[in-house]
Amino acid sequence: MTSLVDQLIVLVMLINFAALGSGRLAVAIRAVALQGVILGILPVLIHSFSWHLVVITGGLILAKGIIIPWLLTGAIVRARISREMEPYLGYVPTLLIGAITTGLSFVFAARLPLAPEHQGLLFVPAAIATLLTGFIVLVTRRKAISQVIGYLMLENGIFLFGLLLTEAMPVMVEAGVLLDLIVGIFVMGIIINQISREFSSIDTSRLTTLRD
Repeated sequence: MTSLVDQLIVLVMLINFAALGSGRLAVAIRAVALQGVILGILPVLIHSFSWHLVVITGGLILAKGIIIPWLLTGAIVRARISREMEPYLGYVPTLLIGAITTGLSFVFAARLPLAPEHQGLLFVPAAIATLLTGFIVLVTRRKAISQVIGYLMLENGIFLFGLLLTEAMPVMVEAGVLLDLIVGIFVMGIIINQISREFSSIDTSRLTTLRD
């Protein structure tokens, strides 16, 4: 079971590079959807069975793997875009930065004062790497949808770290994390609609010219 968990965590980190290196929005959406499904499965694999865990897992897979990707796919169809044409930073430099931050995540995780049972696990470096990847996507992409994807990845990193504490976290805290994610998506959706209405574009660099 531990081997399977480690393989899934490695896959989560590989998905980070897929999102960083792809200019096609549909590919990035599918990548973050797959990442969400994996994160939804992990709690069942690492913790003892309980019905509240099953409910949370089902909700995570439904929200992260199906509903949110479906909404983002609909957004790119309505906006008639398929690619991130002119990111603030090119894909090759972005991949290099992603590789460096992933390596540094392992170095930083090794220096953290973790509990003895958490020492040597991939959860912490993978969580830090995923969080930083989401931040990189947020600051290097122009399209608002790409930035939503970055926000999702950032939240995935936070959730991955939180998996170490799942047994200690009450259901309402876990549900609150998911609610925070959904609220963030709605806010970004409003921004996307506003930009599209004003400019027929979802390039966030044009936000500076928005007027009431």
